[in-house]
Amino acid sequence: MFKQTTAIFLLTALCFGQHSRPTKHVLTNWSEFHRHNMTRYNPYEKFLTVNNVKNLGVKWSFDPGGWVQSSPSVVNGVIYVGGGSYQNSNMYALDAHTGAVRWSLGSYFEYSSPAVVKGVVYIGSDDGNVYALKAGTGDKLWSYQTSGPVYSSPTVVNGVVYVGSGDDNVYALNARTGEKLWSYPTSGYFVSSPAVVHGVVYIGSIDHNLYALNALTGAKLWSFTAGDHVYTSPAVAGGVVYFGSSDYNIYALKASTGAKLWSYATKDYADSSPAVAKGVVYMGSYDGNVYALNARTGEKLWSYYAGYDGVDSSPAVANGVVYVGSGLGYVLAINARTGALLWSYSGVGQEDSSPAVVNGVVYVGSARGLYAFSLKHGAHSNSKPSK
Repeated sequence: MFKQTTAIFLLTALCFGQHSRPTKHVLTNWSEFHRHNMTRYNPYEKFLTVNNVKNLGVKWSFDPGGWVQSSPSVVNGVIYVGGGSYQNSNMYALDAHTGAVRWSLGSYFEYSSPAVVKGVVYIGSDDGNVYALKAGTGDKLWSYQTSGPVYSSPTVVNGVVYVGSGDDNVYALNARTGEKLWSYPTSGYFVSSPAVVHGVVYIGSIDHNLYALNALTGAKLWSFTAGDHVYTSPAVAGGVVYFGSSDYNIYALKASTGAKLWSYATKDYADSSPAVAKGVVYMGSYDGNVYALNARTGEKLWSYYAGYDGVDSSPAVANGVVYVGSGLGYVLAINARTGALLWSYSGVGQEDSSPAVVNGVVYVGSARGLYAFSLKHGAHSNSKPSK
């Protein structure tokens, strides 16, 4: 999730093919839950490919003493993520290469995923606060108290922090000071994280609605009512908003008006957040499937059955591979074009966290902590089919 690249290096190609020659790799960040417009797509990843991803193994793992349900952000060689037990959960900054703790801060950081922008970490907490922390030290710059737990992950655009709260409000806060700029009240709390595109905030609520709000004023532009809760975070691409609902449907709406373009019926809750890449929508469901749908028509291109415990994790897409966690405790890599399983890793415990794929490494949280998978020499693998 990165709106700019950090550097461009000319590297000698790793020996994944038959020929070794200089290859240009763009080193990137994944600085917010959605990466960019909530599409969860990294177009710059070149290290991991359809051909070599089968060789992934554990680079390192980190145990915070409990579950990592927050999804990691990766910025300039540092991982930012929340995790721990219900009684003791912290915000962590970890070295991306080793998993070593650089700093931590305690305050019930269980669900919200951090946004890291211009040296500041923004994250919600179950204690009802939105925090702004120095990325380098964890020192608190400011906090804003809402009246409910903040499960939603902040989105930062043009100096404004947008986030939903358990007090049924959407907030816009000044990113520098934490001052409230506006709030919009609804009739349901928020798990969904906002996508902010072309001056519009798109966010789902458990009151069954997907809202489009003016990013400057908070005025409602339109809302679309689904048949059940909207836990999912919407993705916006090509003038279309994609999201799922607990009414067993994946929806595509016209971003400017909220008019329904299509819907696709799953067999259970569609509460995973969609990823959108190259005209395809990828999304998990509690029916156990990962779906690939034509973004224009909603036609199913393929589905992969990941297991009876469902897919709550939101997919990440990079270089022709879909990465996602499953309720059965697998991390999966699926061919984005065909739906064929390329790699899986078992034993990490149930996964609600969603992967980040950056510079040849897959980072994902689970019931047993945070894992980093890479092709680095010495990594070990227990890859086997997931059924």
